[in-house]
Amino acid sequence: MKRVTGIGGIFFKCQNPKSMKDWYTKHLGFNTDDYGTSFEWRQADDANKKGFSVWSPFDANTKYFEPSDKEFMVNYRVENLEWLLEELQKEGVEVLDEIECLEYGKFAHIIDPEGNKIQLWEADDEEYDTMAEGRTK
Repeated sequence: MKRVTGIGGIFFKCQNPKSMKDWYTKHLGFNTDDYGTSFEWRQADDANKKGFSVWSPFDANTKYFEPSDKEFMVNYRVENLEWLLEELQKEGVEVLDEIECLEYGKFAHIIDPEGNKIQLWEADDEEYDTMAEGRTK
């Protein structure tokens, strides 16, 4: 079974998320919403199915990246989150939380050897497609 299937998103801290989104909109053509933007693409094994990767600036004071003290967090798309977390635990990887189920997928967090918090996302792209407002194509 596959583990990671792609990058689900890049999240980073900044002093002013709104002005950051405005800058990327003006200079790089991003179409943003309250959270950032979603880059829409097609699934490699079925070009009729959409997939998404998220770009999202967070306030510099966010606690969301804790326990990591890093300025960024990467979200990786996974095929089967429950199976993967079981395998990672067997391998001694620190799993930070239980699986959180939202309309657009399942999420959990792990820590890598250098203290980077990693978000794992088993995406429900069909549901995400109905919710994503800011899209950059």
